[in-house]
Amino acid sequence: MVKKEYVTKEGLRKLRDELLKLETLDRHKISKKIAEARDKGDLSENAEYDAAKEAQGIIEMRISRLKEIISNVRVISSAKIDTTKVSILSTVKIRNINKGISQSYTLVPDRDTDLSVGKISVNTPIAQGLLGKKVGEISHISLPNGNKLSLEILKIYF
Repeated sequence: MVKKEYVTKEGLRKLRDELLKLETLDRHKISKKIAEARDKGDLSENAEYDAAKEAQGIIEMRISRLKEIISNVRVISSAKIDTTKVSILSTVKIRNINKGISQSYTLVPDRDTDLSVGKISVNTPIAQGLLGKKVGEISHISLPNGNKLSLEILKIYF
């Protein structure tokens, strides 16, 4: 059974862009390398040829995997999301009660995670603890390292 995966429009675009690059540029480059290595003579002792064929196999596996992923994804639309509580695609401003520090995170599907811009996977312990909470509520979260966080929801926006 194939697993359905949720992505944003941006995440789907990235998948399609990677597939296009692999099918056009990378396939072409590796074909040229194979042809050049083949022209050098005896293939039985040609490490360059073996490396190029291995790289071709990796590219073809990735192309196949991307096609499978793209055919089974579901694009998440923020228009269908309840904006009164924390959910996927929500940007949440929280305050760590113990440290008094405020931060904002956007909860996204795994493929769209980018901590450098505050996008965390909805499958992380912090996101899981925030899901379903409303402004003013406090979430008590147990982290994998044994620490506990108490986070107050200050604001939810999209």
